[in-house]
Amino acid sequence: MTLELKQNLKLTQQLIMTPQLQQAIKLLQLSRVELVDAINEELSENPLLEERAYDDEPESDTVTEVDTTAVKATTTEVTGEGDGKDDFDWDSYLEDYGPMGVTYAKESIEAPSLDNILTKRSSLVDHLSWQLNLSRLDETEKTVGAQIIGNLDSNGYLAATLEEIAGLEDVDVECVETTLKKVQEFDPPGVAARNLQECLLNQIRILDESSPLLDAIIREHLKDLETKNYNNIAKKQKTSIDDVIEAVSVINNLDPKPGRLYNEDRPQYIVPDVFVFKVGEDYRIVLNEDGLPRLRVNNLYKEIMSSVSGGNDEANCKDYIKERLQSATWLIKSIQQRQKTIYRVTESLIKYQRDFFDKGIAYLKPMVLRDIADDVEMHESTISRVTTNKYVHTPRGLFELKYFFNSGINRTNGDSIASESVKETIKKIVGAEDSQKPYNDSQIVELLKEQGISIARRTVAKYREMLGILPSSKRKKYF
Repeated sequence: MTLELKQNLKLTQQLIMTPQLQQAIKLLQLSRVELVDAINEELSENPLLEERAYDDEPESDTVTEVDTTAVKATTTEVTGEGDGKDDFDWDSYLEDYGPMGVTYAKESIEAPSLDNILTKRSSLVDHLSWQLNLSRLDETEKTVGAQIIGNLDSNGYLAATLEEIAGLEDVDVECVETTLKKVQEFDPPGVAARNLQECLLNQIRILDESSPLLDAIIREHLKDLETKNYNNIAKKQKTSIDDVIEAVSVINNLDPKPGRLYNEDRPQYIVPDVFVFKVGEDYRIVLNEDGLPRLRVNNLYKEIMSSVSGGNDEANCKDYIKERLQSATWLIKSIQQRQKTIYRVTESLIKYQRDFFDKGIAYLKPMVLRDIADDVEMHESTISRVTTNKYVHTPRGLFELKYFFNSGINRTNGDSIASESVKETIKKIVGAEDSQKPYNDSQIVELLKEQGISIARRTVAKYREMLGILPSSKRKKYF
């Protein structure tokens, strides 16, 4: 056996994730809030990066439109000494990229009002504490009352026992129970109850609707009330079905979760990433730059770079500045690319879903990521990232960009319809039904067939649950 040393030439293709590409991908998938956090973090760590004040440019608008013809895809390479290349051209950078690397065309288009977004609602604890401070309770009762209010869950129910509260304030249980009854008189009616029965009983008492039959139904027949078994209630209470239905109509007007109006987990307001306005017969796309820091490189470091000599310490200083400069320019260009990509994807969505924008949700077309990816010449994974946690405000409402991608359901005539359009059709059918004779899932299937939509009953049930629509047995009303 002999050993040989050979050289082979081999050509391979390999995908390398450069730091620039990694940062661009990371920024692309961030939500608006996460992007602001990432920018602020870089601002705090990079001395070359600074935020440009909005008053630096007179008459700058809150929402500005990207002039896509002026967006530059230029890349600038920063090199070290001794490599034969010129130093970084600061003048060219400042001229080409400006504050964000994007040229904006100022428009007089106004964004939707943010009044509701800026409004802060009081919490349940705030609302009850305000009433507690205005009440005529003594100091001990107010202290115990504060403990009761602090131990309410999000629905307004007392989550601690009377003994636990008594132990916290070193008072007897009778004092806690007396204070609890007084707190239960506060608004909203039914608050601070220990269970559903007590909540409903307190409400009918405060609203002066109490009666022996109402009390009996709440205390003994909540299960029959849930299943609408009114005949069983009438039989056990030895009364007529009409009397039961009249009592139930009162109960239906009560709130089983009195604290939910002040729930801390209430829906959060969404600030859209992009606006779509209809101007004449065309649609205009406007990126929302409100709240995003306007970035630029600190021009002071231009003088530092030019004044550095060739010593070791000065060379290290120059290398550090170049490294920070490169990080700053990468961030600016990554944000530029992110905004440009959102613009292009939105533009493509308008082209594919023009009927939706013109006529409404019933005309939403089935569409997959590949459709947009092919149109804008990007990978599907890029489209997935750019549409996640990004929202668009349109004349039809506020939607997540992912909303426009949905599966198709075949019509009987061979065409297809978007699943979201089918859900909207089901919602309209249920909304127009006779409340005393609601449609069951099989009947909804037949009504959809009349409109050329053929789907299985289990699919109707699935869509109904996604829409939060109860089964027909629980939608039925007797009055």
